[in-house]
Amino acid sequence: MVVLKEVFVRQERCLGCKSCELACAVAHSRSGSLFASLGESQTPRKRIYADYWQGRNFIINCRHCEEPLCARVCPTHALSKDLASGKVMQADERCIGCGMCQLACPFGVISRYLESKKTVKCDGCPDREIPACVGACPTRALLYVDSEALMQGKRQAVAQQLLTQGSAV
Repeated sequence: MVVLKEVFVRQERCLGCKSCELACAVAHSRSGSLFASLGESQTPRKRIYADYWQGRNFIINCRHCEEPLCARVCPTHALSKDLASGKVMQADERCIGCGMCQLACPFGVISRYLESKKTVKCDGCPDREIPACVGACPTRALLYVDSEALMQGKRQAVAQQLLTQGSAV
């Protein structure tokens, strides 16, 4: 059985520091360097969003949907679901910059390069052991795990809380 890892967000831990955004943009820049990327002809774009709304910080990222609407509406099939990784991947050379995928994305996490209008979205950093955003998060608000491991951790936390409450009675 293949275990597919995903980026999960623990919103209560997000400080709104935007380290994830910066790490993502730099990791996807041509140079891979913060300072060198500032002078690149194509402005590096983030693929994760750390925002502040109604008094709270939150992170929104691509969920690599099981039935991705972005891929379904793409007229050139630039977006497709990679069955091996579970990620929705983009073939940059096929993108014509029409923006249909942006309109279809229910999370609003597909953006465009300013210079070419071609779209850009999370690819899960396939060349890295863990995605750049996860590695950059100082509070571990972002986790890169399989969903079963995450749920097991939650169940253990609940069990520990119940045990602690039971011993206090």
